[in-house]
Amino acid sequence: MTKIVSAAVAAARIPDNCVVTVSSSSSLGCPDLVLKAIGERFVSEGHPRNLTTLHPIAAGDMYGVKGIDHIAKDGLLSRVLAGSYPSGPSSLPMPEIWRMIVENRVAAYNVPSGVMFDMHREAAARRPGVLTSVGMDTFADPIRQGCAMNDKGAEAPIVSRVEFGGQTWLHFPNIYPDVCILRATTADEWGNLTYEHEGAYLGGLEQAIATRNNRGLVIAQVKRVTASGSLRPHDVRVPGHLVDLVVIDPDQMQTCETPYDPAISGQVMRPWNSFRLAEHGVEKVIARRAAMELKGGMTANLGFGISAQVPRILLEEGHPRAVTWVIEQGAVGGMPLTDFAFGCAANADAYMPSPQQFIYFQGSGFDMSFLSFMEVDVEGNVNVSKLGKKPYLTAGCGGFVDITSNARKIVFSGWFEAGAQVALTDKGISIERPGKFTKMVERVEHVTFSGRRAREIGQDVLYVTERCVMRLTDQGLLATEIMPGIDPQVSIVDASQGRVRLAPDAVTMPLSLLGTGKMGWQP
Repeated sequence: MTKIVSAAVAAARIPDNCVVTVSSSSSLGCPDLVLKAIGERFVSEGHPRNLTTLHPIAAGDMYGVKGIDHIAKDGLLSRVLAGSYPSGPSSLPMPEIWRMIVENRVAAYNVPSGVMFDMHREAAARRPGVLTSVGMDTFADPIRQGCAMNDKGAEAPIVSRVEFGGQTWLHFPNIYPDVCILRATTADEWGNLTYEHEGAYLGGLEQAIATRNNRGLVIAQVKRVTASGSLRPHDVRVPGHLVDLVVIDPDQMQTCETPYDPAISGQVMRPWNSFRLAEHGVEKVIARRAAMELKGGMTANLGFGISAQVPRILLEEGHPRAVTWVIEQGAVGGMPLTDFAFGCAANADAYMPSPQQFIYFQGSGFDMSFLSFMEVDVEGNVNVSKLGKKPYLTAGCGGFVDITSNARKIVFSGWFEAGAQVALTDKGISIERPGKFTKMVERVEHVTFSGRRAREIGQDVLYVTERCVMRLTDQGLLATEIMPGIDPQVSIVDASQGRVRLAPDAVTMPLSLLGTGKMGWQP
């Protein structure tokens, strides 16, 4: 009996009232054709109804791959747990899933991505749920929001605090998936899956095992089919005994706005001089100062935003391989990509499955992490996961909480003020016009990173901005380095309304950070 079916036939096998887990990372690995078929079936038949969906990383984007928006319909979707959600600029329409969340039409939760992979592993093995310190004292903790994104979510908690072994932990009870939808490149007629054109393995194997162990249905979307037995066993990432149905989509995108780039899947190596360098400007200056924390031979994690430019700084300095970069989608080494290809890397040394990458992150195996911030408060708390006025401008927490919960050192990068007019001059940075508001706030809207817990466990935390470098101390934010040209009292202390203090021994950063030539970084 063939496993190859149409997307419509696969969608017809999904029952009402079930839990569906989807492997994806925005448009990277997104099984969009199957999700589209589910939405179309609901419109025509009114089924499946009342689904709970699990998305360790976002399904779809705002630039042509709808993903979760295919199923964001009243009656079809009743509950959603996701590490991240489609996000983009305010100039684009709000995704329908975000509209459902803010209008309280679906019970919605933002769960750290690594914890979501842990939940699949624990459910698969019939262990008693996830017991973790990841997310303590953040929005994931029930002392705050407990991952709930709206009132419907808060009405049905998914996490609690428990005491075990003399310590306090967060406990996420098991959620057992009935259906798994994943994506690969090639399937043979037996359903064995290989990923040779994919930019990441993500967590499809763990999600398929959790579903199979719950006697559920596993649907794989692929680009092509080959004869049974023709795949190299070492290349098979999801074996056929875990796969029930195979749907072919020859037009599936490799990632956002990229039909296929062999460098993303590691099939070719790009010349190092083919990568675009960071554009000269204030954000490059911030990235340069962040890069000064690095030493040759380190392994560093990388996030979105200004921090994503740090590898380009080392590239410009002539040392593209001095540091091993690790990103949550699974790439190890090489050059992490930016913009629409964020989450992928070219010239990678290896591709780890995301669940194993998150084990490495949660246990703080790397030397430091470079991340960005939207706002920072007087306790050193960071918000990257919620913007109440325009929620879809942020994707949620993604792997941010898993990465930062136990990291030894974290370098946050961002703007001190929003909307300030800043110029680079021969003498340093000049604030031509103050911003609309400071990002150094009294209390962040959402605690994605806990400054209080960071102090308790002894994390080394820096905040790099266009005006200064701040360190997290027991007394709050302390500016220890000042950008050339900046008046510390006016542009830091007064601009933050006194929330940032100036260190008595604060030093001025080198002018070489601002120049158009190399700054002189050495491994």
